[in-house]
Amino acid sequence: MPEAVLHDYLYVLAFILVAVGFAVSPLAISYLVAPRSLGKMRDTTYETGMPPIGSAWIQFGVYYYLYALIFLAFDVEVLYLFPVALTYDRGFVLRDLVEVIIFVAVLALAIVYAWKEGVFEWGRTRVQPR
Repeated sequence: MPEAVLHDYLYVLAFILVAVGFAVSPLAISYLVAPRSLGKMRDTTYETGMPPIGSAWIQFGVYYYLYALIFLAFDVEVLYLFPVALTYDRGFVLRDLVEVIIFVAVLALAIVYAWKEGVFEWGRTRVQPR
């Protein structure tokens, strides 16, 4: 094997060792430093010291997830519009404008649907608890 190829493999091996070191060292440090309490509260829910009230199997409204999806719709829209805005320096053609309008229209459909379903009205729930 030529010495240059072996030299390249040593770089790859060094990067792998550093990556494994970064992954394993926080685990090892927390194992060595973390307190180990095996008291009676260790087996309780959340280990907060507070007794749990009621069952963990309660029904949540689906609107919490809809809030998250609407946030993602706005977030994705902004995330992908930044690179489009940066292309104005290199010459923005009509085709690019049409693509951006289609992209924003598809994301706007999600927002219009959520608006129609009443997601933006705070405190409104359609799912009745048992």
